[in-house]
Amino acid sequence: MAAAHKTARAPTRRASKIPRADVVEMFTRLRELNPHPKTELEYSSPFELLVAVTLSAQATDVGVNKATRRLFPVANTPQAILDLGEEGLKPYISTIGLFNAKAKNVVAACRILVEQHGSVVPQDRAALEALPGVGRKTANVVLNTAFGEPTMAVDTHIFRVANRTGLAPGKDVRAVEDALLKAIPDEFLQDAHHWLILHGRYVCKARKPDCPQCVIHDLCRFKDKTLAA
Repeated sequence: MAAAHKTARAPTRRASKIPRADVVEMFTRLRELNPHPKTELEYSSPFELLVAVTLSAQATDVGVNKATRRLFPVANTPQAILDLGEEGLKPYISTIGLFNAKAKNVVAACRILVEQHGSVVPQDRAALEALPGVGRKTANVVLNTAFGEPTMAVDTHIFRVANRTGLAPGKDVRAVEDALLKAIPDEFLQDAHHWLILHGRYVCKARKPDCPQCVIHDLCRFKDKTLAA
C-alpha cells in the first residue's frame, strides 16, 4: 500500500494590503472624526428601515427620505402598507427610480411579514433575504443598523473605498465583504459600514477623491492621490 501523504494547506491570504497596525489607525481616526455614525436614511423602526433600504436601490438617500416623509405618517407598518396595496403605495414613492417594481416588492414583503412573522421584521439573514426585494446588502444593513450585528453591507461607495485604499481588495461585492470582515478589527466592525460609506460618499468620491481633506490619506495605498488646489 502506498504511504499516505498529507495534503498541503494553502497559505492564509491577507485580506488587506494594509498592515494591521495601519488598519487600526485608519479606523481610530474615522471614529475620532465621527464617534457615533449612523445611516442617512430616516427611520424610526426596523420595518421603516427595511422599507427605506429597499427603496434606496439605485436611488439616493435624499430622494428616499423625501418619499418616506410622505409615506410613513400614513403607513409605517406591514399591515398598513398591505392595506394601501401597490396602486395605493405608488403615489408616495413615484419620485424614486423603479418605483413600480419597488411597490410590488414592498407590498409582497409586507404580506409575508404579516402572514409568516407576525408583522415583525425577523432578525435572521435567511428570513430577510426571503423577502421580495431584499438581497444580501439590504439584509446586512437591517441586521447591522436595526439589530446591532457586526455585518458589512457593501455598496458602490464601500466597494470603491475598499479597493482604492487597499483595505480590502476584491473583484465583486461578496469578495470585498468577506475581505473587510477579515481585515477590520472587532472593536470597529459595528460602525465600520457607516464610516466607510460616508467616507466614500463625501471624501473618497468616485471621479475626484478629496485626498487633501482625507484623514487617512497617509495610510491609503491609492497611487493617484489628488493634490490640493
